[in-house]
Amino acid sequence: MIVYSGTIKSFGDDVDRGVIAEHVKEALEQRNISHGNESEYRSWEQSLLYMKNVLDVPDIPSDLHVAIEYQIPATSKRVDFIVSGIGGDEKSNVVIIELKQWEKAQRTSREDIVTTYLAGAYRAVTHPSYQAYSYAKMIEHYNESAQEKDIHLYPCCYLHNYREAFRDEIENELYQEIVQIAPVHLKKDTIKLRAFIQKHIQKTDHGKLLYLIDHGRIRPSKALQDTIVSMIRGNQEFVMIDEQKVVYSTIKRLIAMAQETNHKHTIIIEGGPGTGKSVVAINLLAEFKDLVVNYVTKNAAPRNVYFSKLRAGKFKMNYIKNLFKSSGAFVDTPKNAFDCLIVDEAHRLNEKSGLYQNSGENQIKEIINAAKVSVFFIDEDQIVTTKDFGSVNEIVRQAELLGSKVHHGEDYRLTSQFRCNGSDGYIAFLDDLLEIRTTANQDGFEMDYDLRVFDDPVLMRDTLREFNAKSNKARMIASYCYEWQSKNRPGDDVFDIELSNGFKAKWNFGHTQTWAIDEDSFEQVGCIHTSQGLEFDYVGIIIGKDLIYRDGKIITDMNERAKTDHSLKGIKTTKDYGLADRIIKNTYKTLLTRGQKGCFIYCEDKALRAYLAKRISTSSIGV
Repeated sequence: MIVYSGTIKSFGDDVDRGVIAEHVKEALEQRNISHGNESEYRSWEQSLLYMKNVLDVPDIPSDLHVAIEYQIPATSKRVDFIVSGIGGDEKSNVVIIELKQWEKAQRTSREDIVTTYLAGAYRAVTHPSYQAYSYAKMIEHYNESAQEKDIHLYPCCYLHNYREAFRDEIENELYQEIVQIAPVHLKKDTIKLRAFIQKHIQKTDHGKLLYLIDHGRIRPSKALQDTIVSMIRGNQEFVMIDEQKVVYSTIKRLIAMAQETNHKHTIIIEGGPGTGKSVVAINLLAEFKDLVVNYVTKNAAPRNVYFSKLRAGKFKMNYIKNLFKSSGAFVDTPKNAFDCLIVDEAHRLNEKSGLYQNSGENQIKEIINAAKVSVFFIDEDQIVTTKDFGSVNEIVRQAELLGSKVHHGEDYRLTSQFRCNGSDGYIAFLDDLLEIRTTANQDGFEMDYDLRVFDDPVLMRDTLREFNAKSNKARMIASYCYEWQSKNRPGDDVFDIELSNGFKAKWNFGHTQTWAIDEDSFEQVGCIHTSQGLEFDYVGIIIGKDLIYRDGKIITDMNERAKTDHSLKGIKTTKDYGLADRIIKNTYKTLLTRGQKGCFIYCEDKALRAYLAKRISTSSIGV
């Protein structure tokens, strides 16, 4: 989505008239895209003036087309500035320019990472050249026109305020590889930047390339489970951008340090649903697969899916078993037996291990003890049972007791959304919708995400079935409001979930551990355990009577859960009904974020259905 576009002449006129920042701001608001704060407005005023000066020369045709703030498909990231046109070899070329107002930066020992002063503090960020490069690669990955129409993308960066005294920090040999791909242009490099643009673009394309980029067909978002074979083989399936890259490079450096010094490190990565926790985790597994490294998760569903995919990819059984482990597998593991343990969904860790929770002492303690470097990916808002023991505080406590240095904070947080069609606002909208917390997204969210409320569960299933027929990537999921009567009678005409209009369905197969990818599993309804940690193109969420709407409020009712549901076990004894409320809402929020392209909802409670339908129909989605 391009926010602003025009010729160099019309762009220059808007700059001269002092209205360019206002035009960009208004265009963002019209598309319901959040635009930061006053500092971002000032950055448009300043940076775009510099770009006008770069382009406003006779040697650069004034009818070349430019674009400002292009939102990359399926992400919440925006490209600062684009110039498009035809090169001397008659090729279709696009120059991508990352604009920075930095005055200085400092090198680091981390791959493609520098530090600079932002938002009142020195922070680790991606090198501007890497940022420009990663955005170009994202466009290549998601926009079919970029490949089908043979559009060539040339990234660079322009730090127009950068002081010459700190040039070696940003152009240091540590960054030589990425700077060669995406050249750096500093305050004194205006002529150099102008030459870079002229090298690739000599004449106008009359805006055709920008139109293709803005209106071209978007490739389906990649699901991690579909790319894991390629990733383990060493291929780059996901380009890590911004904070993902910071987290990845930081962990990579700490693992290398631990190999050299034998010191213990514990790293805590926080991030909400869809922020790429699992992508970073699997990238780390692939990077260090030649060391003694495991991917660890309590939830068997993603492990089983990954295992199945790798077996189909002809990996040996023992090799796969040595890559993926349950969180309870380290009860008797000697100290530092592993170079690194990568713990995904760490909020789901139990205190004790074993089928009856009678083995070991503390899973977090055992994992930290077993590894030189332990990495915990965690989202405390995704705890969905009373047994979920993982927390930042407990990880810190155990690390300190075991003499492991803790790394946690701003450099270890993932925030950008890569699921739900890249909408950061959708997650905040859900928080407000479910009354988890009040957010600024009461009225909706940006981006075109297919969110619907159905009055008829049969129609919802039929609509999902059409999507599933294309790729086997649509599923129905529900909460624990229905007894699993068919578990021991799979062949009988017994249904677990019976709703209005004759809707009948069984819970997910009891004889398979890969419901999420099985070819014949669409008609079955999954649960939180078979879907958490995985993603689909479309999901249909059945909200049972444990979530209702009364007197203008969302209300949870733990008594409507199935008798066989163990997720709220112990609540009646402890009377911690606040925890029960949190778990039920967390469960639905987690389910509602499983879809990359769309989420369909059916509520048993008519009042809740009407409330959700009204909130969604009056929200600013799909703009």
